[in-house]
Amino acid sequence: MQLTEAELLQVQQTLRDYQPSQSAIATLNDHEGDLDASLDALLRSQMGQATFGQKPLKQVTLEVLRDQLCGDEGFRQKLKEYTEKKDSAPLLTGLIIYLASQVVLPFPIDPALATLAVLYLSKVGIEIFCRYTEPAQ
Repeated sequence: MQLTEAELLQVQQTLRDYQPSQSAIATLNDHEGDLDASLDALLRSQMGQATFGQKPLKQVTLEVLRDQLCGDEGFRQKLKEYTEKKDSAPLLTGLIIYLASQVVLPFPIDPALATLAVLYLSKVGIEIFCRYTEPAQ
């Protein structure tokens, strides 16, 4: 999943005064806006090459995010508001802070990781994310 140059510039502008997200933005720049590669790189830098059983850390992270966010109507509404007004620093930082403080992963979620998760969810859309990550039956 790729942020366009315009989207990356907009994120940089919107979060320019929010210091906790700067390592996420640097990672995005290093990976030319590639959200998947950036998420992998940030997880590796924070956790190493961790796996849980046979699953990569990124997959476990996305599954846990799904479990905790797909039924959270408050988060869905906030994400919808942000996607309608992507230049709003308060909406974006509010989503980042919400994820960093409310989501419980098998490890602490810091604002940089929360930044990438919010950008990932806003890019793909929460409905698509929830259906895409739905467990096989």
